Amino acid sequence: METTNLTADVLVIGFGKGGKTAAHVLADAGQRVVMIEQSENMYGGTCPNIGCVPTKMLVHYSNAKRLGDHAQEYFAQSIEGVRALTTAFRAGNLESLQRKGTATVITGTASFVDAHTVAVGEGDDRITVTAPTILVNTGSEPILPAIPGLAESSHLVTSTELTKTSNLPERLVVLGGGYQGLEFASIYRHFGTDVTILEAADRLLPREDEDIAETVAEILRGDGVTIITGAHVTGVRDNGATSTITYEKNGQTHTVEASALLPATGRRPVTAGLRLDAADVRTTPRGAIEVDEHLRTSQPHIYALGDVNGGEQFTYISLDDARIVLDQLTGQGKRSTSDRRAVPHTLFITPPLATVGLTETQARAQGLNIKVAKEKVADIIAMPRAYTVEETRGVMKFVVDADTDLILGAALLSIDAQEVVNTVALAMRHNITATELRDSIYTHPSTTEAFNEVFDKVVS
Repeated sequence: METTNLTADVLVIGFGKGGKTAAHVLADAGQRVVMIEQSENMYGGTCPNIGCVPTKMLVHYSNAKRLGDHAQEYFAQSIEGVRALTTAFRAGNLESLQRKGTATVITGTASFVDAHTVAVGEGDDRITVTAPTILVNTGSEPILPAIPGLAESSHLVTSTELTKTSNLPERLVVLGGGYQGLEFASIYRHFGTDVTILEAADRLLPREDEDIAETVAEILRGDGVTIITGAHVTGVRDNGATSTITYEKNGQTHTVEASALLPATGRRPVTAGLRLDAADVRTTPRGAIEVDEHLRTSQPHIYALGDVNGGEQFTYISLDDARIVLDQLTGQGKRSTSDRRAVPHTLFITPPLATVGLTETQARAQGLNIKVAKEKVADIIAMPRAYTVEETRGVMKFVVDADTDLILGAALLSIDAQEVVNTVALAMRHNITATELRDSIYTHPSTTEAFNEVFDKVVS
């Protein structure tokens, strides 16, 4: 058996946002970089292939559907549009790295041989790569809950499959009311699917304030989504064209039929098959690669970036992970995860919910002296944009320190919230007060000019 032996300055395992960003910078600096990605369908990582890009494109398509459009035909056309864009992005990601003179991309499954060497493939196709610095960026994968009959169901679908199939399901049942579950519920309801959400908790979005979560539920129900909270799923049974999902609520047993069943109950780091033990790389009890504030593993020359290190599962966190690692490798080595402040998040339902910082509940639990500014979007006179785009649902809510006037947190459930929240987050990072945001000049009509009014709507 012959093995091809390669050496590199930096080995990157996983073509995700953090890994590819670091690979580009290091290759541009003249370092020899080898990138290993297990699937030719994942060049560029989760976001452009099966995550952010396809799902948000489906949000756009689903909201653009007209009353006269045939649901199945329109959906199939939408999926073709998604395929075309993701294919272009995937090719672009590969080509942009491959064309660098000091970068090589290898497609195959990587496993550690020792702390400095990784093997790809077997037999005559076996390649080993040895490097003094290794970055692991293998991402995360969906968790399949241990529900009798679920794994065997022919109607079980993953989020990846839902972004690729051309067949619009007649009845979609979503297990879990978190970000992923609510986004898919909103998307498919707008396409015309009958959607039911089964959530084990007493309400949706338990980490958000109850008034915000309830407004989200009202919007989804208004769109026709059936939401059942306090539902504990006990079994799945296939019946030909559908599955029967059995659940318990308030001591009673109920059933719901589904032609497609999506578990949206979380994701776990992808470490199986890496043979981390061969490199003496430690993992956490939850299966993530253990890292310090500089993203170093138990082997100081091995770093873990993105979902695999157990941090927040967002593309922009993976990007910031790359900044931290690059500062270690080529900078001053000062940047760390502790530098992160006011990191925003967006739930892409329609309209989107964007949040940053503390909720009102969290602030009061900490004993902070706060005031809360809150107003329904439909009542914000200073924000006519909501009326011009015919989307007046939602609410804006800010938690403000009553002593310093600094913004502690925000929940923006409104048109353009995914953009507006970035302004709020920037203000929080640079200690810009609520009064300054209120009295600033904004373009008109825009969503940001809601600040001119909402900060005066103190409700508690």
